[in-house]
Parts: sequence; C-alpha cells; structure tokens
Amino acid sequence: MTAARFDVGHGYALYQGPSWDTGFHRHAAFQIVAAVQGEAALVDASGTRHRAVALVVPPMVRHRMPVTTELRVFFVEPRCSYADRLRERCGPGISAVPELRDLSEDDVRPAGARPSGELDPRLLAAMDELAGGPVTMPDLARRVEMSPQRLRGLARSQLGMPLARWRVWSQLRRAVEALREGRPLAEAAAAGGFADQAHLTRWMREMTGLTPAAVLPVLRARTGADAARAAPGT
Repeated sequence: MTAARFDVGHGYALYQGPSWDTGFHRHAAFQIVAAVQGEAALVDASGTRHRAVALVVPPMVRHRMPVTTELRVFFVEPRCSYADRLRERCGPGISAVPELRDLSEDDVRPAGARPSGELDPRLLAAMDELAGGPVTMPDLARRVEMSPQRLRGLARSQLGMPLARWRVWSQLRRAVEALREGRPLAEAAAAGGFADQAHLTRWMREMTGLTPAAVLPVLRARTGADAARAAPGT
C-alpha cells in the first residue's frame, strides 16, 4: 500500500489511501471513487450497496463509504469543465464508471482549471465570488445582476444544490489550504470562516466524510516531502 496523500488542486481535491467508514454524508462536488486494487464500494441512502472498480457520486447524493481497499478519491467542483464530462456520464444517483479506474491528476488538472461550459455564466460568477470570501446573498445577486430569488433558482436547477452548500465547500477549501501552509487548526478554521475547530470538523465530516484530524498528518507529510525535494542539494 502506498503512503496516503491528500491534496487540493484548481477545481478538485484528491485523497489516496486506505478506505474508511465515512458515515452518511453529502458533497457539494462530484466524487469519483476508484479502487487501486479490487473494487470500491458505496452505500446509498436506501441501503443499496454499489460495487465497481470505479464509481461516481453527483453532488448532494447522500451516501457512505464502507471499509474496502486502497482508494483514489477525487472531489470535482461542479463549476469546472471536468464536471461537464461527469454530468454527461452519471445519472441522479451512484453510477459505475469503469473507464475512470485509472484516472489521474494529469487527467483532471487541465479541465479542473477551466470553467464549465454548461453552467450559466452568472452562476459561475456567483460561485467565484463565494469562493473568494464572505458575501451576503443580496450583495452576491447584485454583483451578478440577478435577483436573489432568480439566483437561488438557477443554482438549484443547474447545480442541484443551494448556493449555501457551495459557500461551505469554499470555506472548507480555504481551511484546507491554510492547513497545507502549516497554520494551526484553530487558525485554519478562522481562515475558512468557521466559528471554531469543532465547527470546521462537523462540516468537513458532513461534506467529505473526512475530518481535519485525518487530513492534517497527510497534508503535513506532503508539505515536508515537497520542502525536502526543493531544498538545495536534494
């Protein structure tokens, strides 16, 4: 088994390592779960167990991940162009996608950096504003020249989730980036706009099935390895 890793790129995040029992949760992103060996498994809200070499879960689909094998798990943000491909591939629930068994960061990274070609540009602009930091719904709607009601409706019809859910996902991204920079957990929670560490932990578990305690050692190990490679004489 390879060393566990967790990383955040433009438009996506990646976890690779042993599986764990996540409990039921829902993402604000598409999730691709690929088995490094054998099969991955996910359980949907009805209790149906899905098994395949690779599975995809659309945003807001409630599910849990039981312990199975070593996994490569991508969280793909719905605002990027790679999400357009996933919208074409998957239905409203968990779907088998065996063609994504060997998906790598090199496959996701270019499309993760490009904006979706399917979502309304005003919705993309609103999501970018929320990713940048706190903003009220009236201010957000005004910036994208829509009424709050129309903006909420557009998010639900095109994303399948409220913008409030995307706001929390954006907060988690900022908190994880702060942890990657080596900042203490309390500072990372504040950087993400969470009330405290417990607030960050609750939302990270609800949105990803992970916790800061699980992610932090992996991030620290990756940061240390990157620094060692960059040091003179290495």
